[in-house]
Amino acid sequence: MTALDLNPLVLLELAEARMPFGKYQGRRLLHLPEPYLVWFAREGLPAGRLGELMALALEIKTNGLESLVTPLIRDPD
Repeated sequence: MTALDLNPLVLLELAEARMPFGKYQGRRLLHLPEPYLVWFAREGLPAGRLGELMALALEIKTNGLESLVTPLIRDPD
């Protein structure tokens, strides 16, 4: 577990974060398909904050915890 996982403000950031490029541009990271996140994890996540948030989104999806973060979304799509 990293410091990223321990900060509750990161969950708020993740709830609002959107994919900035590619096939799913504009989609919330939490709403990306799990296989897409798995592919990125295998091939290499983007550097920096985006990669950290994508890794966290994958961890949340893998463990079935989406229902804990979904209520944090301010304007559901």
